[in-house]
Parts: sequence; structure tokens; C-alpha cells
Amino acid sequence: MPSPRPRILYVTDLAYEARGRRYCDEDIFLTSRLREDFDLALCHPGEAAALLDAFDAVVVRNSGPVLGHQAAYDAFRERAAERGTRVYNQLTGRADMVGKQYLLDLTDAGYPVIPTVGRPEDLHRLPPADEYVVKPRLGADSVGLRFVPADRLRETVRGDAGDLLVQPRVDFAHEISFYFVDHAFQYALYAPHPDRRWRLEPYDASPQDLDFARLFIEWNGIDHGIQRVDACRAPGGELLLVELEDLNPYLSLDALDEAGRDSFVTALRTALRRLLAS
Repeated sequence: MPSPRPRILYVTDLAYEARGRRYCDEDIFLTSRLREDFDLALCHPGEAAALLDAFDAVVVRNSGPVLGHQAAYDAFRERAAERGTRVYNQLTGRADMVGKQYLLDLTDAGYPVIPTVGRPEDLHRLPPADEYVVKPRLGADSVGLRFVPADRLRETVRGDAGDLLVQPRVDFAHEISFYFVDHAFQYALYAPHPDRRWRLEPYDASPQDLDFARLFIEWNGIDHGIQRVDACRAPGGELLLVELEDLNPYLSLDALDEAGRDSFVTALRTALRRLLAS
């Protein structure tokens, strides 16, 4: 009798609507390919904690911002930790998985990141700019993000209880996203037009670009998971970190050709087998 195949619980919200992206299409594609190797079931993030016991591992993918189901996500994390569930992505991420504090930590540590402060009394540490970005410390998908003129910045953040982050608005040439499975680089995409963030095209990353991206993959220390390093090309030509997405990064697989998608699926299958064997 053949051995039973590994059972994967795939957590996603197929109904979630994101600007410029169709999350559901990506997950329909990925699950159709992963079913070739695993017995797989999809569930909404609100149901994940109750279903863990029936599966060998859990894959968290396009489940939408955690803010939309915070209590359910907290229950899932607690339950997974109690029973030692194998979760992909690994739940020890230090970046978007736990909010935006990492932007402050990386700024303080001197990493190449858009300078970020979290207190009104630290505004003097930011470089001068015509406009600043003010966003929630626990924000996602640009919810609550505002562009504030320099002459209104202090009044905007006055009385803030530590819930906001402030950055200079960088006049960048373009944004680039680097995609990793575990610690292995897979592909890079960029938005040639700054006003069209999700009109992505393949990007031929240089060795210097990859060195930049790997700085943050190493800093985060996740052994198994998909991570996306979002960067912008600053006016001086250097890259600066915009975001390190380590919870459920959208992959923009529709911007790849068939060979690129096949290569990513192969890498993900291998990573999941490695996780199941751990």
C-alpha cells in the first residue's frame, strides 16, 4: 500500500481585494501545482487554528492584512506554537510579520533603509524633504498612509502615542522587488514607472543588487519561508529598503514567463519537502 502523501493546510482569503493585484488567481495557480505532490486543502485565516491538527504543515499565503483578522491570527500563532506545527512561513520573522518596528531598528543600526523615526522628538534625525510619509506602525497595504508637507509635519504627529512612523518622501527612479524561497534568490521584478507600483517587469539584478537584498534576508533569520525585499532606487543610484515582507508576500507570478513560474514552483515544492522532513 503506498505511503500517504503529506497533508498541507493552505491558508488564504480568495475573496480579498487588493489594488492592482488579484491574489486569488495566484493562489489558484499555486495550489493547482502543489497538489501534484501534496494532499492540500484551502481555508480562510479565520478557520486555521481550528484545523491545524489534521495536517502535517501549514502554508500561509495571500491571506490579506492581519489587521482584518487579528484575533484569529493571534489564535493561530498560539495554537501552532503549542503543538509545534510546521508553518511556512516560519513564525519567527522580525519584519512585517510583527509590524513596522523593524524599520526603526534597521535605521538605528545603519542599514540602507529609508530613514524612519517613530517619535515626534526624533523628527530632527530625518533628512530635509519637501514631503514626508506618515503611516501606522501596524499598517498594511498602504492603509492609513499619508503624504504630509514639511511645514505641517510637526502638527500632524504632535501628540502621537508611538503609533506612527515618519519617513522622508524619496524621489526614487523606480521600485524593485527581490523574491526569495528560504535563503535562495528566485527572481526580481521592478516597476519602471513610479506611479504604477504593480505594473511589474522582469529585472536583471546585478551582484550588488543581490548583496543588498541578502543583507535583509540574513538579518531576518528565517530558515523556511518566502520573503520579498522591496527597495527603491534613490536619486544617488543607491538602493534603500522600503519593506521586508515576511508574512504573506504577493509574488506577482503573472509577471513571469512560464519557465519562471515553473522554476518558482519547483523551489517551493523542494522547500516544503525540506520543512516536512525537519
